[in-house]
Amino acid sequence: MDIENFRAFCLSFPDTHEGMPFQGFFKNSRSILVFYVGKKMFCFFDIDKFDYCTLKCDPELVEKLRQHEGVEKPYNLSEKHWINVALNAKVPEEMIKDLVEKSYRLVAASISKKNT
Repeated sequence: MDIENFRAFCLSFPDTHEGMPFQGFFKNSRSILVFYVGKKMFCFFDIDKFDYCTLKCDPELVEKLRQHEGVEKPYNLSEKHWINVALNAKVPEEMIKDLVEKSYRLVAASISKKNT
């Protein structure tokens, strides 16, 4: 999957928007594209590298998923709630899409709970 198709897939979920909130911070984080539901992140990646995406994950699934080649601990985020997923042949495209959708649904559900 190329970067434009991945971006379009992430934006296909209801109430999703994108942003680059880290441009004013460290030089190496200026090219991070983030996808949000409301004000909460569910996916992000470096547009210059496009080698990994970082996804919110159900804590009960994190350890099982990390047993799969290409799914790793996140850089600088909670290992209990986030995973890094390789965007190459190590992880099949359908698995990546499934994990992105689960991440979106997890974040959207947490927003719905707060609003009820």
